[in-house]
Amino acid sequence: MITFLSGGTGTPKLIRGMRRSLPDHEISVVVNTAEDVWISGGFVSPDIDTLIYLFSGLLNTSSWWGQEGDTFTTHNELMKLDGGEYIAIGDRDRAVHLIRGELLREGMTLTAATARLCVAFGVTAHILPMTDTPVETVVNSGGCEIHFQEYWVRHRGAIPIDGVRRRWTVPPVATPGVISAITTAEAVIIGPSNPITSILPILECRGVLEALERVPVVAVSPFIGHAPVSGPAAALMRARGLSPDSSATRELYAGFLDHFIQDTLDSVEVSGAVRMDTLMNRPGVDEALAKRILSLVRGG
Repeated sequence: MITFLSGGTGTPKLIRGMRRSLPDHEISVVVNTAEDVWISGGFVSPDIDTLIYLFSGLLNTSSWWGQEGDTFTTHNELMKLDGGEYIAIGDRDRAVHLIRGELLREGMTLTAATARLCVAFGVTAHILPMTDTPVETVVNSGGCEIHFQEYWVRHRGAIPIDGVRRRWTVPPVATPGVISAITTAEAVIIGPSNPITSILPILECRGVLEALERVPVVAVSPFIGHAPVSGPAAALMRARGLSPDSSATRELYAGFLDHFIQDTLDSVEVSGAVRMDTLMNRPGVDEALAKRILSLVRGG
């Protein structure tokens, strides 16, 4: 069993490649839930849904968001009537959010609701929310805190930010399933996802750091030089007082990491790092990278 820590789009691309080396039932994914949000009566879990759609063959791999070929009739009507739905939610995607929201309102945990959706979509990989404790990432802009989704989707990451943190009522605790998926894994892989908003929320769940110390861990940098491959990682690293590069990313994972992978084109030198082609925007790179990581883990 290989277990991934995942959020955003970087790690799912690597998981796509890993599926060509491992059957789905031998893949577990611990998923960031700090970007989840209630919208228009449904509960949106973007990082969970990306994985459900990936494993079920429905993912829109042009945007790495939502279902391929989805329609937006309901969203367009809502915008005419109200204009407040700042995320363009597809009609089929919305059905998933509405069902999940209803299950949560009935008292089901997010873990149980995710398992039910996986059965409905025929997913045999193990998709595990990092926690059943409500938690959200917020950023500070101009003295006001806003949800990460508002920053990235409504404002398209175009407003200045000078702080980022997790907000909760009760500190998040990793579920027993998450701890088991980590400690029983052949290895844990942290893909090239945003360290601040995709990976740190998982690491901040009680029990995760201790579990990671018990298994081999490989991390792939999401940076080449001082720029992320995609997304707002640079601005978010700076908002945490960190340099947006592979060196700072490596330090975030220093307490438990066994292998750190940088892209071959990365100009930032990290002592002990392994260089590989990590730009998964070309055919076959995801598969080749996954195979090389497996070989590294297995001592090949």
